[in-house]
Amino acid sequence: MSLLNFSVSSFSDRLNVDRIRSDLGTVQSTISKLKPPQEFFDFRRVSKPANFGEIQSRVGFNLGYFSGNYIAIVLILSVYALVTNLLLLFVTAFVIGGVYGISRLNGEDLVIPFGRYNTSQLYTGLLIVAIPLGFLASPISTMMWLIGSSSVTVLTHASLMEKPIETVFEEEV
Repeated sequence: MSLLNFSVSSFSDRLNVDRIRSDLGTVQSTISKLKPPQEFFDFRRVSKPANFGEIQSRVGFNLGYFSGNYIAIVLILSVYALVTNLLLLFVTAFVIGGVYGISRLNGEDLVIPFGRYNTSQLYTGLLIVAIPLGFLASPISTMMWLIGSSSVTVLTHASLMEKPIETVFEEEV
């Protein structure tokens, strides 16, 4: 019982307003790192690397330089994965909505015509429904697809995109 209360309290602590504001500041700094599409899709800078050392150099530079764009690509692929797996989207929304609804009770019992339920019973009921639905929604295969497609997309772009000419001259000095 205390383990359930501890995990619920730690979960609700993560949803405090100050933490959300600091996370929004992090999101804003990531958005400010976005490079314009003209620079991200500059086909004049795309070339085949000569050797593995050049691939490492390009990937190391481009992961830092285009980090905001790569995060945006991963987020777009995540949304695509959820939209194409509607059961996973439903289970995710169901669990988030259930936790939000139970937390709105502020520790009081839920009284309905069928009975009176405390928060631990509600969380247990949510868990009993969400786990089988979660297995049916195949979240592991969706995550593997997301990791694979993100890796291929990001690493391909990072290895084929040459460094800007300014940075090449800076490295020689």
